[in-house]
Amino acid sequence: MAVDYEKAGVSLEAGYDVVRRIKKHVASTSRTGVMGNIGSFGGMFDLSALNIKEPVLVSGTDGVGTKLKLAFAMDKHDTIGIDAVAMCVNDVLAQGAEPLFFLDYVAVGKNIPAKVEAIVSGVAEGCRQAGCALIGGETAEMPGMYGDGEYDIAGYTTGVVEKSKLIDGTKVKAGDVLVGIASTGVHSNGFSLVRKVFADAALDLHKVYPELGDKPLGEVALTPTRIYVKQVLDVIRHCDVHGVAHITGGGFDENIPRILQEGQGIHVDEGTWEILPIFRFLEKHGNISHREMFNIFNMGVGMVLAMDRSEAQKAIDILAGYGDKASVIGCVTDVPGVDIKLL
Repeated sequence: MAVDYEKAGVSLEAGYDVVRRIKKHVASTSRTGVMGNIGSFGGMFDLSALNIKEPVLVSGTDGVGTKLKLAFAMDKHDTIGIDAVAMCVNDVLAQGAEPLFFLDYVAVGKNIPAKVEAIVSGVAEGCRQAGCALIGGETAEMPGMYGDGEYDIAGYTTGVVEKSKLIDGTKVKAGDVLVGIASTGVHSNGFSLVRKVFADAALDLHKVYPELGDKPLGEVALTPTRIYVKQVLDVIRHCDVHGVAHITGGGFDENIPRILQEGQGIHVDEGTWEILPIFRFLEKHGNISHREMFNIFNMGVGMVLAMDRSEAQKAIDILAGYGDKASVIGCVTDVPGVDIKLL
């Protein structure tokens, strides 16, 4: 035992225990191309094991943001890792890339192996949902940096796509329809405002509010981000998808235009999908204007696909096979800007 390091607040033994605990979670994510075992200095992946002629690598990194504060308050840590994976893999998916592997970084004030295992179990679950391998990561014990019981998590993923099948928005045209795929809730964006609404309205995280169902408010808010990888890749294989937008921070106004050409805009018809109860709840208790909600949150749409109208029903049917609700929510126009027809 490193006694002096222990006195400084860092437990090497706890670190060793974490590695022992998470090995089974890491092993559960293995896939074709993975090389080596956890514990090496670098994670390895054999790209030649994949049948890709002109591979383009697409990488993404992200965190979970202040949603972590709700995890601390609820003392619930087994789903936050899913969010970390989702935020990364859904981003590379927007270029049509299949996520291959993932690495996580968990920084804690005090290393509590059971808590770290819960976090990493969520990361592994997210990787299994995305079909990518957890090939490495870092758990850093940093006393004095984080408050008691607090931590941070971030992730990184690399995906691959055949160069000829890269989705970069250049095929998007006026008249394309926008197929919106349902979200599971707030996902992992806008939580600074979510927390402010909860605090200002003196809402109780542990209370069940009937308009939100039978779960406490904190659990509803912690619902993990939907991972869209397998179903959207299936749509891409069977339909001519022109553009993919991951609806994250900035809602409709910032994210959908990222797939457009110069001079193009979007028209969206409210009422063509279900706005989840959590958004009505936030709008009411936060006294937020209805239009502004679309500029902040996903409003029940986590991913948007642009394609020719003739392809839309096929895409919706494929998504339904994965349990995803999807519908045509609008279209691409030749008028710049974001036009949302509110009810």
